[in-house]
Amino acid sequence: MEVNINTKFITLIGTPLGQSFAARMQNAGYKAAGLNMLYFYSEVGNDHLADVINGVRYMPFAGCAVTKPNKVEVMKYLDGYDPLCEKMGSSNTVVKTEDGKLIGYNTDGYGALRSIKEHVGDLTGLTMFAFGAGGAGRSVCFELANAGAKRLYIADVFQEVREDLCDNINKFFPGVCVPVAVGDEETIKAGVAESDIVLNLSGLGMKGKEDKTPVDKSYLLPKHVCFDATYNPGETRFLREAKEVGCRIIINGLEMSLYQGVRQVELWTGGAARPEDAMRQELLDIIDGK
Repeated sequence: MEVNINTKFITLIGTPLGQSFAARMQNAGYKAAGLNMLYFYSEVGNDHLADVINGVRYMPFAGCAVTKPNKVEVMKYLDGYDPLCEKMGSSNTVVKTEDGKLIGYNTDGYGALRSIKEHVGDLTGLTMFAFGAGGAGRSVCFELANAGAKRLYIADVFQEVREDLCDNINKFFPGVCVPVAVGDEETIKAGVAESDIVLNLSGLGMKGKEDKTPVDKSYLLPKHVCFDATYNPGETRFLREAKEVGCRIIINGLEMSLYQGVRQVELWTGGAARPEDAMRQELLDIIDGK
């Protein structure tokens, strides 16, 4: 695209970013929607985050996207937050308003929730077991609690991370969350058996970790809905084994990635564009190596 005086910029702030396909997906969407916008990368950690956010404030940006390790740190530099984002204490999307204020949102959980609800429907009263409490896992778990989960087990290898997330969720949704130690197989087996939905938010099974899964295949049951935040590969070991068991619904992370990105475009444009089809096709092309 031609960059001109009216171009609005979006930058993804985080490190490392070499594995990210966000720019391809977003820019394909802007082109299809006829938006004079450009998405690019800024490899920045916490040490220079304040400087970059100040640049977003005073340069021709519509906002920015935020990824690890900056999703929590960025909150201190913003002027306001979406209510659920504020409860999460984590933002992956920053919108610059017409008067120059920076407002934080979190679309990761929105993408996962929309994807799951399209397959399952209303989540009120369901029990869920999530493996992974960091990064996207934090926002997904908050969204599940906000959507009416009856019980949400959260397992993570780091005790402080899983207990902090459960404590934060329980502040707003009392008694919903139960932290579970990875390695406590008796509790994991019982919690998974109790659950309606099992979620892999740990990254196990993604490229470089294809032989890994967060849960023993023998714990999965035909009644389960199984969701994996990974979309490349399209079928992780977790989902492959869920299919072998005969779990009733299998969902990978493609729609989560797509829907969170579409939601970002809506926020940055004030709802003016929904280039969903073009963004979906770009994601599929990426997976196919095109």
